[in-house]
This record gives sequence, C-alpha cells and structure tokens, in this order.
Amino acid sequence: MTEQVKTQLEYMDKISKINKGKNLKYHIITMGCQLNENDSEKIAGMLMKMQYAETIDSHDANILIFNTCCVRENSEEKLFGKIGETKKLRKEKGTIVAICGCMMQEKHITEKIKKSYPFIDIIFGTHTLYKFAEDLYNLLQNKKKIVDVIDIDGEIYEGLPIKRNDNKKANVIIMYGCNNFCSYCIVPYVRGRERSRSPQDILNEVRELAKEGYKEITLLGQNVNSYAGKCRGELCSPEMPLREVFLPQANAVRPYTDNTSLRLRYSEYGNALDQTWDFAILLKEVAKIDGIETIRFLSPHPKDFTDEVIEAISENKKVSRWIHLPLQSGSTNVLKLMNRKYTKEQYLNLVEKIKNKIPDVVLSTDIIVGFPGETEEDFEDTLEVVKKVGFEQVYMFIYSKRIGTPAAEAQDQISEDIKHKRFDRLKKLVDAEVQKNNQKYIGKTEKILVEGFSKNNENMLTGRNSANKIIVFEGNSDLIGKTVEIKITSEHQWYLRGKVENNIERTSK
Repeated sequence: MTEQVKTQLEYMDKISKINKGKNLKYHIITMGCQLNENDSEKIAGMLMKMQYAETIDSHDANILIFNTCCVRENSEEKLFGKIGETKKLRKEKGTIVAICGCMMQEKHITEKIKKSYPFIDIIFGTHTLYKFAEDLYNLLQNKKKIVDVIDIDGEIYEGLPIKRNDNKKANVIIMYGCNNFCSYCIVPYVRGRERSRSPQDILNEVRELAKEGYKEITLLGQNVNSYAGKCRGELCSPEMPLREVFLPQANAVRPYTDNTSLRLRYSEYGNALDQTWDFAILLKEVAKIDGIETIRFLSPHPKDFTDEVIEAISENKKVSRWIHLPLQSGSTNVLKLMNRKYTKEQYLNLVEKIKNKIPDVVLSTDIIVGFPGETEEDFEDTLEVVKKVGFEQVYMFIYSKRIGTPAAEAQDQISEDIKHKRFDRLKKLVDAEVQKNNQKYIGKTEKILVEGFSKNNENMLTGRNSANKIIVFEGNSDLIGKTVEIKITSEHQWYLRGKVENNIERTSK
C-alpha cells in the first residue's frame, strides 16, 4: 500500500467520524464499460467506509455520483440530460453531486459543466479517482466546489476499498490505459498510456476472491493481452520457474530448463531479478488458483494475440471458450485508416489459428459501420469476414465523431443515410448467422454459474456458459450462486433456453 492510499484511508476515517449516526446514503450512476463498473465499485467501497449506505433511488441519496463514459457521442447527451434533473434535487435536499470518469478528462466537457451546471460540487477524473475521499472532505470542510482533474497518465494505487456488485462473479483489472491510438478512439487520451499491475497484486486479489467464494472472474484491460506486469527479485513468487536470465556483464543469455515463456533480465538496480510477465503467463498462473471455476478476459487486441496466449487458453479448461476479438472493419484499407495495425488477411489467419488450436472456441466481435472513407467495396469486405468467421455475437456501432480524435477531422465523412443503410444490411446478416450458430446448442448440456433472475422475465433464472451464451431456465432462488448443468431445449436469437439437469454442487457433496 502506497503512502497516497494510506493518506486517503485517513480521510475516509475523518469523514466516517463526521457522518457517524447520520444515516446518509449514496447512489452511483455508471455509464460505459466494465472498467467503469470496476471504478464505481471502488467509489462505493470508499463511500461505505465513510458511513454512507447504498440506495437504489437517486432521490433518496445524500450524495449522487455520475461515473461517465466518452466512447460514443450520445454519452454526452445522456449525461447532460441526467445532470439537469439533479438541479432541483440539489436545491431542495442539499444533495452532493459529483461527476467523474473518462468524460471528465475532456477539457471541453469540464468547461461546459463548470459554465452551464455550476451546482455540481465535485469533478474528478480517471487519474484522481483514488483522491475522492480527500476531495469530499475538502468540500465538506470548506464548502467550495472541487475540480480535481490531471492531464497525465496517472499511477496505479493498490489497497483502495471496494464494494463489489456481485458475490460470485468479479472483475479484476490487470492494466490501465492504451498505447494503440486507434484514429476513432478517445480512450488513450482520457485513460492514459498502458500501465500494468504487478503479477503479485493481481494474483493476491484473485486468491482473496476465491477465499470469499467467488467462482468466476473477468480480467480487464483496455488492451488486456498487451499486459506486461513487472515484479522485483525477492518480491516475485519463489515458485515461478526461470526460463532465461540476461547477464549484461557477459552479454549473454543463460538458459534454464523449463517450458515457460517468462522473460527475465538482470536488474540495473542490483542483483535482484526484474521479471516481466506477459498475458499468457498471467493467464496460466490465475488458472492455478483453487476455487475459481471460470476465467474470462476483455478486451484483447488482434495484433497482440500471440501463439502463447492461444496455447494458454487451449491448455486450461477454466479459461472461457469465448474470445471477444474486435474486428472493427473487414477492409484492410479502412483498418489502415483506423490505425488498427493488422490487415483483413492477418485477422482471418489469426481466427483460423485460434479455431485449429481451440476447436470449441466461440468468437464475438465489434464492428464500426460508416467510418470516414469507407467505400461500398470496403463494406462488402466486412460482410465477407462476418460470413467467413461465423461470429456468434457482433456488437455493431454506427461511426460517430469523437472530438480530439484524428478520424473526427477526416474530410470524407459518410452520410448518415448511407451509414444507417449499411448498418441494417450488416444487422440482417448477423441475425441470420447468430440464429444458425445457436442451433448447434440445442440438445447439449451446458455448465453455468447461476447469476440471478432474468431482467426480462422475473420467473426465469439466468447464467452464461463458457462460450458466454446467455441461458435462461426455470428454477428456485436457492440455485442462485450455484453451478448447475442445463440441457438446452431451444434458441431465441440472443439467448438459449433450457432446463436444469443437475445441481453440481449438491451432488458433489
């Protein structure tokens, strides 16, 4: 734990004493990806430590927090619409209103909020989230608005409290930021460059989750398979096998007899070894932790999907057979404009390699329609790739400008009419492909962790199989949190339906 985190824990203790016996409540509105959800869990953990209890009703909250996303344009419209609704609440009840997240790293957004929404109490960014307790304390003591945003890559702070939204599944961030600078994406500008957590901190977090009864984890990163976590000498696990050690004095590599791709180099700071783990190694080590039944990860980049990563998935049944492999476009020309660093052919070759090594793999993807400069021929290439790969899930997006990205300045923007027509054509193809792929599950028995009641049908339970397929079925609430076997009886486009074959936990006792 760093001194900075210790300082924040002291601020949490101070606010806890101020709030003791007041029955205060908080409500967090989270927008965006699972990384944002994890950030909200940390904010919730800090608030709980400061004597705030969660409420699902924003009108009942003493402190209301918006955790923002800036990936798509309508995120701004959504945020400003919700902020406007809080003005009356702020005036009548004195509710503290805070806004944080990626959008706060965009200067034009923070300036607009300060000018148009002066009743907002705290604005903080992705790199100052760890200072939330200090910012709140200063607001409570000085009654002055707080703007705490820094335009740097930020640091990794371990040891902040966290209140998880689930007691069986958990997200574990393994790295922050991104170095890819895709021409349409604002993320590297708001999340900063890549910073990987140390292997020890990640493994310790997963071990603790396993002890607490968590069965499924999702490893998260903006570009998760570019992970490069470092640990120093005696801090590294003594059980880790050494493959090679670079001795600068002898200008030679000294081999060790093992089959691990762990890269080591002699430290410039002394005799301790400085170890760098890649994503494949981390995946293998996480899979060794008892109690964890399923490991998923999001989101990988095709250019970093190495043979070692494919091997790690193939060799470990704990690792989900679902791989989300963002395509974005099937056109090599458009991929170049996007700065994606792979071609159509390279993507298809990677898919073939993955399918050969992992026969039961299920692939999903992201596709952007109507990127600047996309021709009809380019779009046809995208349709061709969709047909060849046979994705079982496709997240489709119509391109929208993001201020501050190179693509927003491109001259050859596609008309809204063409973008929507192409989107409809893609959707028609994807729907047909998904329906066809779903047929193969009928009659099979799938093992799932029961997550809870379906959001669309309160009489049905739901969970996901290793291929990330949503499965709904009839059952009692005592099955929630248990691992069961479900026989698939029918498919319904975006989910499968089945019936309980076996409660694994009950029969294994």
